[in-house]
Amino acid sequence: MKQVVDNNCIFCKIAHGKIPANTIYEDEDFKVIMDAAPASKGHCIILPKTHAADLFELPEEYCQKIFPVARKCASVLKKVLHCEGLNVLQNNGEPAGQTVFHLHVHLIPRYTGDAVHIKWKEHTDETDIAELAGEIRKGF
Repeated sequence: MKQVVDNNCIFCKIAHGKIPANTIYEDEDFKVIMDAAPASKGHCIILPKTHAADLFELPEEYCQKIFPVARKCASVLKKVLHCEGLNVLQNNGEPAGQTVFHLHVHLIPRYTGDAVHIKWKEHTDETDIAELAGEIRKGF
């Protein structure tokens, strides 16, 4: 697959070996590294080797390949770390929590009683869900 590199992007530099990282997996399209500021023991990040700011920019062929990489790495993390669960997390845009604007997927091993909190308060308003679903369907 064609790779686009942004020379000003820290994740592009890591994905292409310009900055060292603790790599756990690599193939021609992705590099998976240990997170330098982990949420839990074993927290990793999947980096596409092509630059895309977010999911909306990621080429379709990378979209098709990223989840199998997540599954492969998550399976190894579960086996090696004996974690009891695992979050697969991907943020798009600053309001969603994205801080580095190169698409990346977090693999966060979870342990009973850990201090990781990926939760939200249930949203309640007067929105007609069926009507909203109809509006969204029209967008396809």
